[in-house]
Amino acid sequence: MQAQISPAIFKSYDVRGIYPSELNDEVAYRIGRCFVDLLKAKRIAVGRDMRPSGAALFESFARGATESGANVVDIGMVSTDALYFAVGKYGFDGGVMITASHNPAQYNGMKFTRELAEAISLDTGLSSIRDRIVNDDLPAPADVRGTVSRQEILDDFARHCLSFIDPKRIKPFKIAIDAGNGMAGETIPYVFKYLPCEVVPLYFELDGSFPNHPASPIEPENMIDLQAAVRKHGCDLGVAFDGDADRMFIVDEKGDLIDGSTVTALVALNTLKHYPGSRILYNLICSRSVPELIQKAGGVPVRSKVGHSIIKKTMRDQDIEFGGEHSGHFYFKNNWYADSGMIALMECLEVFSEAGLPVSEVIAPIDTRFRSGEINSTVKDAAAKLTEIKERYSDAQIDELDGVTVAYPHWWMNVRPSNTEPLLRLNVEADSRDLMEAKRDEALALITHP
Repeated sequence: MQAQISPAIFKSYDVRGIYPSELNDEVAYRIGRCFVDLLKAKRIAVGRDMRPSGAALFESFARGATESGANVVDIGMVSTDALYFAVGKYGFDGGVMITASHNPAQYNGMKFTRELAEAISLDTGLSSIRDRIVNDDLPAPADVRGTVSRQEILDDFARHCLSFIDPKRIKPFKIAIDAGNGMAGETIPYVFKYLPCEVVPLYFELDGSFPNHPASPIEPENMIDLQAAVRKHGCDLGVAFDGDADRMFIVDEKGDLIDGSTVTALVALNTLKHYPGSRILYNLICSRSVPELIQKAGGVPVRSKVGHSIIKKTMRDQDIEFGGEHSGHFYFKNNWYADSGMIALMECLEVFSEAGLPVSEVIAPIDTRFRSGEINSTVKDAAAKLTEIKERYSDAQIDELDGVTVAYPHWWMNVRPSNTEPLLRLNVEADSRDLMEAKRDEALALITHP
């Protein structure tokens, strides 16, 4: 098996690969052996999404984990944020979520946490698991084999999500929700049975073949059905989740898209009502409007690199109440610093309820700038291109917190390299659409020029 296990399936923050050619039952078994040994874990929680290969991967992982001496608690088909909740709430030594998130149907993967739902990345243990597996250096089996048991968690998870708001203050909204045949189809009913809202469900059937559209709502083409449903049914808003339901995206009552920066601002404002003066993290791709609004509301904005393991560590180290990313990830101190699309949705519903205005009017004073969205370009030499960008915009305010950020009074851009591919990722924001488009095109010409 040694030569057949590719180290490339071990990404910066998780494991992902095509099943069964890259990620298969043997690999899952070996990961189970090494994961338990890494943590010296006695008791771990394991959840999975709706992908057909998830059951076999669970069985193989659990076999490896129990051979290393851990008791495995199967929490069934759940969302990734429900796995984080289970690890934190019930005091597990660690947890594994079997999911490939928004990836196409032929993929599967795994996300890993230590106790208190602390993410494990390549830098914090995943590389050790990778090296032991690839080098066929498995730990010796434990003297006493662990057990596998089952625990239902979704009722407790729902009550936890609702604990961030006052459910009695939520108005009877009509909400179209697109689960994308992913895990939100399982978790939404548990939460919304406590709310007075009417849900118009789209694609709640769990189906890891994704027969309707990819479960990746950050791509606008995957939001078309939701937008149409909002308009057709006269909904107050629409909501979409990705495949493992840890990311959440909103459309207003007109069916217009609301991006992750604006949701970050909405949740930040609600957080500051509950925790005045608190520190709020935003990643450097978020709109300039986000730190401006945090300061105006009496909070302390904290700018961060992109990436969930970086953000979670920063939040723990600096005692930050809430953190948001442009990509639809939202992190909460009272959720063991882990991300949850469901909690973010609850906070947004509270904001919309208190405002008493259509969603489009609530966000109008928040969302005043124009953004390009993330544009990926293949390059031969990313480092050389970043140097070229710094030289071209040498009169700007430049920082290198994450790639290169070039800032002017009326526009800014960030260009950062991919962790895993020969790509540069471009984000541009400006005070007017014309300026944004002009600077976007100018930057793309520079990035793609040989």
